[in-house]
Amino acid sequence: MTAPTTAADLADLERERLRCLVEARSDDADSLHAPDFQIVTPSGGVWNKEQYLGGIADGSIDYRRFEPTSDIDVMVDEHVAVLRYRSAIDIAVSGQEPGPLECWHLDCYERDNHGAWRVRWSQATEILRRRPERE
Repeated sequence: MTAPTTAADLADLERERLRCLVEARSDDADSLHAPDFQIVTPSGGVWNKEQYLGGIADGSIDYRRFEPTSDIDVMVDEHVAVLRYRSAIDIAVSGQEPGPLECWHLDCYERDNHGAWRVRWSQATEILRRRPERE
């Protein structure tokens, strides 16, 4: 993919990154994540690039589904882009039974000296279903 320059290009790049994670395409995923990448998981854990992509590669992090369920909103300038969207995820971690999640995502991309965009930080917040209020 050529270096994206618009909000629509960055949203497409994020969709491609999610496909790489689901399909466990380690080499492609590696090129889309900055060397100092970190993710904050819905449970509050923090994984670096090696832990995250290593888990994808060895199957201990097994995305069966990971796709946006809302528009991907993008704020972009010359060197930094912030993406925000809702997603549906089906994931199994460390041998646990797979299960569905709905999350909000906030992903920060940075442009390197060669013009390539890579995700630097990612944070997922689980959307919990509200219980009806009691009268």
